[in-house]
Amino acid sequence: MAAEAEVMDELRRLRARVPQLTGALAASVDGLVLVQDTPGVEPETVAALTATALSVAVRMADATGQGDFRELLVRGVYGYVATYAAGRSAVLTLLAQDRVNVGRLHLEGRRAGARIGELVDASAERTPGPPPATTPAPTPALGPGPGSVSPPVPVSPPPPMPTRTTRTPRAPRTPSTTPNARTTTDS
Repeated sequence: MAAEAEVMDELRRLRARVPQLTGALAASVDGLVLVQDTPGVEPETVAALTATALSVAVRMADATGQGDFRELLVRGVYGYVATYAAGRSAVLTLLAQDRVNVGRLHLEGRRAGARIGELVDASAERTPGPPPATTPAPTPALGPGPGSVSPPVPVSPPPPMPTRTTRTPRAPRTPSTTPNARTTTDS
């Protein structure tokens, strides 16, 4: 990643602004560590758990009609784990002591997440993607003969999946009333 040094600088500046941070990690939404500064904590584990929690948080926000994911906060006995959206393909996870000012944590975490998102997204745009996939064209049954090879045909990638679905609220269920419904049994 071309922006790795810049992202690491952003994590260091963030830790200087919020001294109660005990760790900071930028990861892909798939759970791969991009940059980390997490002494005493296994960064790969934190990134994988972040991806899992992110998946649940995105589904929860969508199911409840709250819009796109922005942040997730977990409070434990010894401190906080805060995850912030960082562009289209990354997240920022912060570890903080229990005595951190949560408002300050959110303010600085949101700012750093936005900056890291800009860096990661810009780096992804500069990095050339893999060449388009090609598959050999089928040889017609009555073609020129055995051993003939057709030139490869480019395969276009599938259209992107929609990132957000909307749900309409259901009408409350009302008990159905049938005029000839029997409510008691005859013996």
